[in-house]
Amino acid sequence: MIIMRQAVFSILVGNESGVLSRIAGLFSRRGYNIDSLTVGVTQDPQYSRMTVTVTGDDDVLEQIEKQLAKLVDVKEIMELPLDASVCRELILIKVEADASRRQDVAAIADIFRANIVDVSSEGTMTIELTGSQSKLSAFIELLDDFKITELARTGITGLARGAASLK
Repeated sequence: MIIMRQAVFSILVGNESGVLSRIAGLFSRRGYNIDSLTVGVTQDPQYSRMTVTVTGDDDVLEQIEKQLAKLVDVKEIMELPLDASVCRELILIKVEADASRRQDVAAIADIFRANIVDVSSEGTMTIELTGSQSKLSAFIELLDDFKITELARTGITGLARGAASLK
């Protein structure tokens, strides 16, 4: 029986044009799906950190890591283990909530320590929440009684706990 799991890879790459395309191309050429992808410049402007979340069995995940490590643009790669890293995702959700229902939405947001970032006169509220994927999913589930008109997720980003880091 093949056991599938999700892996989060933190990749230090050169901060140059075309790097994202080359890395994404590696996934598409080999038929691997990217669950989420975030990229941003690091404290050293020469480098960007890519956080790539993928699902596969151990053999596939090992192959992905080896193939990524071979790319010239990749300076360093590490898998972020769930128990030894801090991973977060940001979500923005716009829900329909007229004046009579705003307090209900605000109460749910408070439970999750979410921020209400916009309330419109047209009857919508935009909420921002940062946390683990399971926290975000639970939040979305509690908003089932409201009409979600828009939803945007950033994808996972993360760092290893303690002194471990990409150099």
